[in-house]
Amino acid sequence: MEIFNRLKMLIGEENLKKLQSSKVLVIGLGGVGGSLCEALVRGGIGEIDIVDGDEVDETNLNRQIIATVNSVGMRKVDAMEERLKSINPMVKINKYDLILSDETMDVFNFEKYDYICDAIDSVKAKISLAERAYFNGYNLISAMGTGNKLDPTKLEVTDINKTSVCPLARVMRRELKDRGVKKLKVVYSREIPHKPLFDFEGKIVPGSISFVPPVCGMIMASEIINSLIEI
Repeated sequence: MEIFNRLKMLIGEENLKKLQSSKVLVIGLGGVGGSLCEALVRGGIGEIDIVDGDEVDETNLNRQIIATVNSVGMRKVDAMEERLKSINPMVKINKYDLILSDETMDVFNFEKYDYICDAIDSVKAKISLAERAYFNGYNLISAMGTGNKLDPTKLEVTDINKTSVCPLARVMRRELKDRGVKKLKVVYSREIPHKPLFDFEGKIVPGSISFVPPVCGMIMASEIINSLIEI
């Protein structure tokens, strides 16, 4: 396809074919997962399964790539499919309108994916997914916390055991160690989290800005695509 001519110039015909025959699972379509999906599809991935059980909300407009005034109220999987198909009509999209949990995890045959991407908010689900991936040899990359951060240049790819500062990564390290999980590829930020100036509608939720979660998603896409090809 002509849309991939510039990509083919960079990676070659055989690598492009390899990406077009690859299948990736993205769980979570928020600030991280949405930009991750778009980068994968623009980067030549031929099949992508998308998972999210939520709808687009006005509070998503400041950071989520699928969030527009026109998409508010749409199911996130529908908004994501529409956007991805508008980029590459030939991409194969499989939608799962659900929240990943121990109860819903068995819906997926993880073995069929070339890569699994965790952009989930739920710590319990992240831990369960990491445990299952580790003991079954699945390729998994997991996003750590991007909330309350302002500097995207502090994001990096590393192993969970080499992380610091990030409160989510700290919990993940402890819980995975207790479960015998010795490694997990993550994207995390070395930036010390900022304290929110106020609670949102009485809820304790992290603040977020337009350019940190999407950059995390882009880094995840880079790691996935570069690992699937040979340069």
